Amino acid sequence: MELKGFNTKAVHSGDLKIPQIGNVVTPIFENSTFLYPNDNNDAYLDNTRGLPYVYSRWGNPTVQSLEEKYSSLENCGYGLAFSSGMAAITSTILGTLKKGDNLLAINELYGQTFYFFSKTLKNYGINVDFISVDNLNNLKIDNKNYKAIYIESITNPLLEVPDIIKIAKYCNENNIILIDDATFASPYNQNPLDLGVDIVIHSGTKYISGHSDVLIGLVGTSKNYYKNIVIMRKTLGAVPDAFQSYLTYRGLKTLGLRMEKHNYNGGKISEFLSKSEKITDVYYPGLVNNKYHGIASRNLKAFGGMVSFKLRGGIDNSHKFIKELKIPAYAASLGGVESLITLPVETTHSSLSIEERYKTGITDNLIRLSLGIEDYEDLIDDFKNSLDKL
Repeated sequence: MELKGFNTKAVHSGDLKIPQIGNVVTPIFENSTFLYPNDNNDAYLDNTRGLPYVYSRWGNPTVQSLEEKYSSLENCGYGLAFSSGMAAITSTILGTLKKGDNLLAINELYGQTFYFFSKTLKNYGINVDFISVDNLNNLKIDNKNYKAIYIESITNPLLEVPDIIKIAKYCNENNIILIDDATFASPYNQNPLDLGVDIVIHSGTKYISGHSDVLIGLVGTSKNYYKNIVIMRKTLGAVPDAFQSYLTYRGLKTLGLRMEKHNYNGGKISEFLSKSEKITDVYYPGLVNNKYHGIASRNLKAFGGMVSFKLRGGIDNSHKFIKELKIPAYAASLGGVESLITLPVETTHSSLSIEERYKTGITDNLIRLSLGIEDYEDLIDDFKNSLDKL
C-alpha cells in the first residue's frame, strides 16, 4: 500500500521492522562495526552500497531508517544524513563542485555558510559570486559559466524568498545545478525538488528534529548527485551518530503537527508585532504587505514560524526588550517546540564583519524570533509586557 498523506508517511515510512523481534519503532544500532562478511541471504543492506552493513561511517541501519523517512517526506529518491547542517552543506558543495567551477550564491546566507563560501572555497579553487535575492528573482545574472546556484528557501535572518519555480526553470534551461537550503521551510511547508531544485539541504537540528536536542543535517536529491555526496560524506567522516539519528527519526513523526502550530503562531505574532509603534520593520512573508508575500504564496505551502523585526532605540533597547521576556529563551538555533529569540549580530552572523552585515541589512537592532508551539495568547501577553516597559 502506498502511503500518501504527509502525517501518515511521517509516522510509518522508513521504519525498520525486524520480524524475529516484532519491534514497532526502529531500534538504535550503536554499532561502530558489523560482522563481515555477512553471507546471510536475508541480510539487511546498506543503501549507499547495496551490500550488507560493514562500518557505521559507511552506513548504519538507524541512520538509514531516518534517511528513508526523510526522503519519503521530501519526495526525493535519495536521502542522506550528516553530523550537522554545516556538514551537509560542505559535503554537498565539495561533492558536487570541483576546482575551476563557478558558484553563484545569494548574498543573504546563514553566517557560517557565507563564511564557507567567501573564505574557504577559494582555497579549493572554487570561485563564488554573490547576488541579491531580488536580482536573482529577476534573473539579473551575469553571462558566466556557473556550475551551480545556491539559495535558501527563506533567508536567514531577513526572511527574503527566492522564486524557486522561476529560478529552477532558468537553471534547467542553462544546465546549472540548483541547490537549496530549505531549513526555514521544512519538508512540510515546501518540497523544493518538486519545484525543480536538484539538491535540497536541511539543518535537521531545527524543525525536523524539533526539540533543540540534536545536531544533524539532511540532504535530499536524485541518483545523479547522490553517489558523489555519499563518497564525500564517507571521506570527511561527516556522519551522524545512531542515537542522534533516532531522535531525529522520532522528531520527524510529529513534524506535520508541529509545523501547523509554528505556522499559526508565526501569523499571529507577526500581525501583533506589525501594529506596535515601537517596532519599525517586521519581516514575515505571510504578511500580505510583505515584499515577498506573492512569491512566497507561489513557492510555499505555508510561511513558517520565523519572524524578524527591528526595534526602535538600538541594541541597548533590544537587550532590554529580550531581558524582560519570560517565555522565549535568549539562544541561537531555531525550529524547536520552545520559542527562542536572538540578535543575529551576536550569534548567527557574528562571524561576519560589520560591513558584511550592514551590506545585507543585518543591523544591531535586528531581532530574530523562532516561535515554538506555545499558546499564542501567552506569547502575545509576554511581548506586550516587554514592549510596555521600553
